[in-house]
Amino acid sequence: CVIWDPYWDHHIPLPKLGPLHSRLVTAFVALISFINSYDGDFVFDDSEAIINNKDLNPDTPLSNIWKNDFWGSNLSSNSSHKSYRPLTVLTFRINYLLAGGLHPIGFHVLNVALHCVISVLMIDVFAILIGGLVHDGKGVKLNLSPKASFLAALFFAAHPVHTESVAGIVGRADLLCALFFQLSFLVYCKAFQGGDKKFSVLWIFSSILLCAVAMLCKEQGITVLVSENMVSLFWPKRSLDLVSTFFFSTQIGGLVSSGLLMRLALLFLGGSFLLYARWRIMGTGPPSFTEVDNPASFAENVILRIVNYNYYYSLNAWLLLCPWWLCFDWSMGCVPLIKSATDWRIVWPLLLWCCLMGLVYQALCSQDSNKRRTLTFGLVLLVIPFLPASNLFFRVGFVIAERVLYLSSAGYCLILAYTVGYCSCNWKKHKVCAATLTLLCVNVARSAQRSQHWRSEQSLFTSALSVCPLNAKVHYNVGKNLADRGNQSASIKYYREAVRLHPKYVHAMNNLGNILKERNELKEAEELLSSAVHIQPDFAAAWMNLGIVQNSLKKFDEAEQSYWNAVRFRKKYPDCYYNLGRLYADLNRSIDALNAWRNATMLKPDHSLAWNNMVILLDNTGNLAQAELIGKEALKILPKDHTIMFSLANVLGKQEKYKESEGFFLNALKINPNVASCHGNLAVLYHRWGKLDLAKRHYELSLRLDPSAPGTKENYNMLKRKLEQRQRTVG
Repeated sequence: CVIWDPYWDHHIPLPKLGPLHSRLVTAFVALISFINSYDGDFVFDDSEAIINNKDLNPDTPLSNIWKNDFWGSNLSSNSSHKSYRPLTVLTFRINYLLAGGLHPIGFHVLNVALHCVISVLMIDVFAILIGGLVHDGKGVKLNLSPKASFLAALFFAAHPVHTESVAGIVGRADLLCALFFQLSFLVYCKAFQGGDKKFSVLWIFSSILLCAVAMLCKEQGITVLVSENMVSLFWPKRSLDLVSTFFFSTQIGGLVSSGLLMRLALLFLGGSFLLYARWRIMGTGPPSFTEVDNPASFAENVILRIVNYNYYYSLNAWLLLCPWWLCFDWSMGCVPLIKSATDWRIVWPLLLWCCLMGLVYQALCSQDSNKRRTLTFGLVLLVIPFLPASNLFFRVGFVIAERVLYLSSAGYCLILAYTVGYCSCNWKKHKVCAATLTLLCVNVARSAQRSQHWRSEQSLFTSALSVCPLNAKVHYNVGKNLADRGNQSASIKYYREAVRLHPKYVHAMNNLGNILKERNELKEAEELLSSAVHIQPDFAAAWMNLGIVQNSLKKFDEAEQSYWNAVRFRKKYPDCYYNLGRLYADLNRSIDALNAWRNATMLKPDHSLAWNNMVILLDNTGNLAQAELIGKEALKILPKDHTIMFSLANVLGKQEKYKESEGFFLNALKINPNVASCHGNLAVLYHRWGKLDLAKRHYELSLRLDPSAPGTKENYNMLKRKLEQRQRTVG
């Protein structure tokens, strides 16, 4: 077996715990760091990936998760992000089944539990990377670096940059990917139980299979094979000599006998097959992103693009070093582009590369073999899992994403643990111990605080205002959250700021236009929505909202054209057909209105407003028999819709089907007993029917609920006169 002697492990200022106790402590630290997210809401991307994702619904065929992307869109669609993660979606679906619906607590608890398991497994991963592979006489793997691997795992368990992956439910993709990344690596190491030259091909194939599982959780899983290749190169005792031989020597026989070429070939072939399969799954090629998603990748100047990519890398490194400025989104002006050599921020990528080159030099040239191996494997874990997010191979859809650092942070934690051990060898141990404990406590506290932010959208979005005040999306999300909670007046300020920061932010324009429409500020609403569709001509929702505003402004021809534009860009748009029907009704084009509403109900059978409007329109135009048929058809689909019951009861009453009408009125009142108009119309029915005492009772209930109800007071006075007349006649 490969045995290294990490002498610096003995100097780590931690007690030497047994395997069980170190795992329990690591799991506990991971738990207390993120436990307060367990009862949080669905936030941010959870809406699209979980709440609006039909693949989670038990009624949806299970096969759909293998055909659709992470967000529930078909992979063949041009709008698909091509994020193929069926196993992650499957766990969401299991959560849905176990909870009997979309209850976030189960989703959050599983995320926290996964992070605890991953943190515990990191002890084994770090132990192998630091202390090598050694087994006792019974084949049990020994940990030759118990303190160092334990400390690195503690750093990993409490790192605040993990909050997005743990507290955000969609971060489960990163958690599951990391879990199977670890298992693939540990199984690969299992192949060498009989020694470096004797390895099991079966275990290596098992490792490749687990890599495939990791990829089905998140695409980043492929990097485990690259990491295993790097470990294979640096595995032997004299790793540098072997690498030199590999590249420069003509004596290949030694490499063949060592099994290195065979291992590398197996991993390369397995990785190539997985990449080919992944490419075929994408179908129509890579996803398309906009300049807003990743502005640096759209820079025409190659030098400018490279400089900004490197600036992004330095910001990611800073998040690992000082995870205080954390934000749910780093796009839309949060990180302005470096456009000239005089921009002072160019210092950061230079500093990053100086540090990396220093680490690489120490990893390759240090006389201390332990330092070489630890730093080498630390850099491998730091850099390799980050490569898919680096823009080197393909354009990614973000500027910075904290979740992609989940695996890379393991490399940072390994290097940090070595730094603590090195300082303990050369400095006063009690000072190093105090600094280490302080860092751990600060990280735990920061993780707990950040988890608190992720409990609700309000706190998450608001927390980003101080971190990314130039981010238009932050202001947009704060405004949207306020509007969703009914505070539209406050949301206007944030929507306006989002549009100011990003003048082409069509979604902010659309939402602001909607609020202004409801506040009857129609001119400005029309200007905003017109700008939105001019910037993005296929924005169907903005076309529909523009049509609503134009209808309110009596611009009927323009409104009709806007509605049809919306339908042209979104074929299945029931709400647009509903609003088009309202326009036709206002223009007394009854047949066109009925056709539009019928289209709405065909596209969305439970469209209550469209059904109800059809019944009312047919009632108003005297087509009572057809209105009755439509109303009863609607109630087969919406058996508990009290508004349709009310409209149908009115139709039946006009046909003098009093008993049937009464039944629908009473059912409607059973569902919603506080509707004044329903009591009033039922009273009119009883009045016509001759049940005057019941009519009196419901008139009084209606007036109690709404004293100003039109016509009710007059009808009630007529009834009272009739009752008085009857009483005089009886007397």
